[in-house]
Amino acid sequence: MSTKNISRRNLLKTGTLFAVSASSGWAFGNTFTQEVGWGAQEPKHSLPFRVSLNTSTLMAYQLPVDVQIEKVIAAGFDGIELWMRDIMSYLEKGGTTQTLKEKLQAGNLRLENIIGFSEWCSDDPEKRKYALEQLRKEMNIIKELGGEHIAAPVMGISKLEPSKMGEYAERYRAILDLEAETGVIPVLELWGMGALHKVSDCAQIIIETGHPKASLLLDFYHVHRGGNSWDTIDVLNGAKLPVMHMNDYPYEPTYDKLTDADRVLPGEGICPYDSIVPKLYEAGFRGGFSVELFNKGYWDSMDADTLLKKSFENSVLVLSSALQKAGYY
Repeated sequence: MSTKNISRRNLLKTGTLFAVSASSGWAFGNTFTQEVGWGAQEPKHSLPFRVSLNTSTLMAYQLPVDVQIEKVIAAGFDGIELWMRDIMSYLEKGGTTQTLKEKLQAGNLRLENIIGFSEWCSDDPEKRKYALEQLRKEMNIIKELGGEHIAAPVMGISKLEPSKMGEYAERYRAILDLEAETGVIPVLELWGMGALHKVSDCAQIIIETGHPKASLLLDFYHVHRGGNSWDTIDVLNGAKLPVMHMNDYPYEPTYDKLTDADRVLPGEGICPYDSIVPKLYEAGFRGGFSVELFNKGYWDSMDADTLLKKSFENSVLVLSSALQKAGYY
């Protein structure tokens, strides 16, 4: 099977060891980790994807961005998504982008994406003009950090007008054009409860831009929350999904009643990973699955290190299991 380029030996090792870890209560400890540098760990999986962490998952612990990076490296992740507000707070207190970049490099941690918010799709031309300047500033900071992507959710409008899809594409292209001067790509983000909550609408906007760097940011929870079907997810070009937010969702409440706080760790809900992950792999996805949670129950019951450990372990186990069941080894 020429398209299934995953080592059977390595994937079986990953899946088996993580299954044993989960069932026996083993921590990674000496069995799964090899410390390097100041506490970093080498990646401990053989998946064809990166396993990363969106620092929203650490929000309640109020950690400065440099400490976030250190903890994510120590937990064994391959990549990280930082929030622009945390970066700005760090810089305002005297920190530098060079220091953060060096931390990322020392831990071999890929800067997957930056979470930022601007009203680039507003119907108000003045708000769009301001948003362009805001994005230009933020993109230059991301470039200094060594990053290449910034999330671009649709803010400033509450509903998409079908007759204006061409205009939305023009607005997205306007911020895509900033890539030529900054080297950073704004990634169109779907929000399950926002104006842009249908995968089909995302695809239409992206195609109509005619821009070669146009790309899409999906989220397991948000795709479900927006009432989308997983059955046709593989019609997308997976190579145009640089990162995808990793989480799970419960059986109740129904999809249209879910909130961000209802997201749970991968494997603790009903998300059909065994079907979705192979579809994404066949569609060409080789990006980062980035754990993004806002679960108060986890924050109240676990410290940051414990939550990071569970986020990494659960993600690797779910992903490796899905690939094994599909025969990708």
